[in-house]
Amino acid sequence: MIGRHFLLAAVATIALSAPLLAKAKPVYGDWGYNPTAMDRTTKPGDDFWAFVSGTWDRMTPIAPDRASAGPFVTLSDQSEKDVRAIVDSMATAPQRTALGQQIGDYYGSYMDTATLDRLGTIPLKPYLAKIAAVKSHAQLVELFLKPGFASPVDLGINPDFKEPTKYSAVASQATLGLPGREYYLGTDAKMIGFRAAYRAYIQSVQRLAGLPGGAASADRIVALETSLSQSQWAPEGRRNIDKIYNPMGLLKLAILAPQFNWPSTLSGHGLGQAQAVIVMEPSAVSGAGKLLASVPLATWKEWMAFRFVSDNASFLAKPLDDAHFAFYSKELNGVEVQRERWKRGVGAVNGAMGEAVGEIYVRDHYPAESERQMTELIGNLREAYQERISQNNWMDDTTRKEALAKLAAFEPRIGHPVKYVDYSSLRIVKGDALGNSLRAQDFQWKLQLARFPKPVDRTLWEMTPQTINAYYDPFNNQITFPAAILQPPFFDPAADAAANYGAIGAVIGHEMGHGFDDEGRKFDAKGSLRDWWSAAAVKAYSARTDRLVRQYNMFSPYPGVAINGKLTLGENLGDLSGVEAAYAAYQRYQAKHGAALAIDGLTGDQRFFIAYAQAWQEKDREDAERQQILTDPHSPGKYRVNGIVRNVDAWYKAFNVQPGDKLYLAPDQRVHIW
Repeated sequence: MIGRHFLLAAVATIALSAPLLAKAKPVYGDWGYNPTAMDRTTKPGDDFWAFVSGTWDRMTPIAPDRASAGPFVTLSDQSEKDVRAIVDSMATAPQRTALGQQIGDYYGSYMDTATLDRLGTIPLKPYLAKIAAVKSHAQLVELFLKPGFASPVDLGINPDFKEPTKYSAVASQATLGLPGREYYLGTDAKMIGFRAAYRAYIQSVQRLAGLPGGAASADRIVALETSLSQSQWAPEGRRNIDKIYNPMGLLKLAILAPQFNWPSTLSGHGLGQAQAVIVMEPSAVSGAGKLLASVPLATWKEWMAFRFVSDNASFLAKPLDDAHFAFYSKELNGVEVQRERWKRGVGAVNGAMGEAVGEIYVRDHYPAESERQMTELIGNLREAYQERISQNNWMDDTTRKEALAKLAAFEPRIGHPVKYVDYSSLRIVKGDALGNSLRAQDFQWKLQLARFPKPVDRTLWEMTPQTINAYYDPFNNQITFPAAILQPPFFDPAADAAANYGAIGAVIGHEMGHGFDDEGRKFDAKGSLRDWWSAAAVKAYSARTDRLVRQYNMFSPYPGVAINGKLTLGENLGDLSGVEAAYAAYQRYQAKHGAALAIDGLTGDQRFFIAYAQAWQEKDREDAERQQILTDPHSPGKYRVNGIVRNVDAWYKAFNVQPGDKLYLAPDQRVHIW
């Protein structure tokens, strides 16, 4: 996903040397995969995902506190346990450091539910008093900018799209109480039911927090958010880089949305020196401004009060926390039970002081050998991409030269940052869970403000080392792989090379592929938004990507619910490019180390594709999957497998897929980008 490609999966790793293979057994099966997960009664050419994971799908329950099951969940669970051990150790050390005090008191305050329940709504009072004290729209806008308070327009800081060495202020459409605009505007029974449940949730929050409210108030809040959603952009529209880059000076901002009094707003937010603001969705910002003028001040205030309580419910007494879970997890995603408090406490600590914990996590859980092998694997993938870009038959020489320059400029970052955030100025108060969270948010904003006048810091990370994920940053042309993702089934130093190339190799290839997907391709080697493609190359590229859009539009997990090929195009292109490049890199590996022998009756090529599919073992609760399809640029796991392999020629040969098989595509219908 752009601005930053935070994969629902993304990863990297390497094939192993023979001495390592002799010393240890893979975590999964004989070569890096457990064959008991397979359903061999399914033809690979009919449903490759089920062939690889059909038995796993039938036998694996979704944990009652989860919306899904699969490797990402399994590794996230382990990461939580690892972080809990770190936090407990720092909190209880006999002579703990200042950092230990911060982490320990933050976690301890979150875990002290007895104090939270005893205090009840008392922690809310000073913040709700600020809302109650608002007497004008100017004061309202000022409060929009404070940490913890909802706003109809989000204001942040990002590298400038066309001058990525400097930071710019960015205005974008707000996050609303429901997951996306479709939830407000959809006319099917599901969406109508969700809106009714949301209305009831608003009334519950108001009652539990002691807010004036009731049915009429809930109707006004829903109506306000519905009006905001009507001018907001659909998810696929927000992926159009050319349309979301709209730098505006103060005069243009005053014309677009004068209600926000931009000089005062920017100054109050610490951005008074900004000469322009990048407006990502102009109609949404303009629409919010018009509503600011037309909606009564009292309605805005009751919306802000409700949102403040709801957005911070996890740091409040149990009845509010339970109400939040009942709507957002159970109603919207079908999750059966609330996650244990300590697990959510670990998440809270990661959100507030993640890099402090990450520095210790790396020391305890990230072996140097992983970094060495990752470096080797990325090198093979870079060579594979170079060869494929050089030899593709649709790109002209001038555009190809620019593409190769961008590939050469890729900066891979593995494991952890070279420097960590200094949290020494963050004040943590024992027993003040809500205040600690808000002060942590304020700390993060002030950290960004301190960087704003300076050149963009390329050493910063958008994820902590303990995160099970990876991403591509188009502004810095960087691919980043946190330490925690470099574990089985994605990467295992003891596994067969085919397994590592099929799993982590495809994830690394995916992140590299984002540099050339429908969004990333518009940034050059230096991370600047620039049209470096010839018209002929764009036409040839678009013809291929349009076919992939049409293919994915045909996948329909539920009646009336289909994958949005435009919304998911970038991630699907990343998957397709990643698999093809990883397969080419695997061939390079074999050329250096010898051809793969059969293991468990499976060829190296078969193991490669099975490992890729294993990485996307995923099952979701229906409502959670529906929400993903409506709002998320990532396709569900099954379609990240079936929708990709049917375009890869080597897969057909590996599994003897023939015309008549359900996934079969004629050679001229298969999409190849690189």
